[in-house]
Amino acid sequence: MCFDNFACFWLWCGEVFSLRLFSWLGNGEMGQALGCIQVDQSTVAIKETFGKFDDVLDPGCHCLPWCLGSQVAGHLSLRVQQLDVRCETKTKDNVFVTVVASIQYRALAQKASDAFYRLSNTRAQIQAYVFDVIRASVPKLELDSTFEQKNEIAKAVEEELEKAMSAYGYEIVQTLIVDIEPDEHVKRAMNEINAAARLRVAATEKAEAEKILQIKRAEGDAESKYLAGLGIARQRQAIVDGLRDSVLAFSENVPGTSSKDVMDMVLVTQYFDTMKEIGASSKSSSVFIPHGPGAVRDVAVQIREGLLQAHAAQ
Repeated sequence: MCFDNFACFWLWCGEVFSLRLFSWLGNGEMGQALGCIQVDQSTVAIKETFGKFDDVLDPGCHCLPWCLGSQVAGHLSLRVQQLDVRCETKTKDNVFVTVVASIQYRALAQKASDAFYRLSNTRAQIQAYVFDVIRASVPKLELDSTFEQKNEIAKAVEEELEKAMSAYGYEIVQTLIVDIEPDEHVKRAMNEINAAARLRVAATEKAEAEKILQIKRAEGDAESKYLAGLGIARQRQAIVDGLRDSVLAFSENVPGTSSKDVMDMVLVTQYFDTMKEIGASSKSSSVFIPHGPGAVRDVAVQIREGLLQAHAAQ
């Protein structure tokens, strides 16, 4: 029974020792003390012997005999990294803009020693080249052209960076101009110009619509008057034809009458018909009086006599 407990104790001690050993190996310090090191995926390690570059260690486990002067100087990531650069510059038409460029880059495994030793600050180096290219390209363009030629600016930045950074063991994967920000007052002025242009177009279209409506209304009025004139002409023609037929028939049936007598009778008949129509309406406000010069004189005499009679009665 005691032997079994002793065996279990040593088994447990072995498992704990193994776990801690692998943990120390993974941390690196104890791994180097024991002559072993682990390199993670997408990462390379720079091996030095007595302070001099010796080799690039790929991902995996490697033996480093520290007693022979071997050690790891550092690690270098091979993953794609992104750097956002904000650069303020001026366009050709003297408008200050802030250009935001996004640079995606990575270190090359075959040039890991150059990427590790030749640059002390990779991000600052890339930012300097981006500033140089943008401030050389944008001042040649006006503000509207800057927005239109955004891809050309990005291409110029990428070409310059690719040419410069390849010597240091870095690859430029992609360069993007993600934003162009003019001054706030400039943006407000651009929006006002755009709004004014749209209002001008709207006013022009509204005026054209009003013009079309007036033309159509005038054409309709002219057509209406034309048709009304045709109706009046036909009405008068019918009246003349009816009167002619009436005069001829009356002259034939009543011997001794002339055309003038018949016309006088027709006029008298129309006079009484008109008086009848005026008196038939209770809401009529029209007064039918003779309109000749002699008739006006007779009306004046009648009014005077009426006033005199009223005065005498009082």
